[in-house]
Amino acid sequence: MSVLRAPDPAAVLRDFVARVSPYDPAPGAEPVGSVDVHSADGTETIRVTPHLARALAEALAGYRDRADRGTCATCGGRRLDENLHCADCGRLHGVLGEVIARQAERVRQRGPAGSAEAAP
Repeated sequence: MSVLRAPDPAAVLRDFVARVSPYDPAPGAEPVGSVDVHSADGTETIRVTPHLARALAEALAGYRDRADRGTCATCGGRRLDENLHCADCGRLHGVLGEVIARQAERVRQRGPAGSAEAAP
């Protein structure tokens, strides 16, 4: 079994800074803060300019987790699996879930399987 290794956070931030810094309209601007990144290799401090702060904010606001499949229409839970089954309330979400739920309700209202045969 292979183990997925998390990326080095300092390297990820260094790469991001390298990609956005050439477009900084005021590269010598006073930093608005700094970020200390702790990793296995030690601690690194990254200066945050106004341009970098905006770029980070936009990148983080635009991020969507691959596991995000929306919220359950029944309970509002956010733990929908790949089949849109809610781990919180057990309901199927979405159009397919609605169709299955309606069919299950029709079957439940008919009662036991034998009662439908007795009807004329």
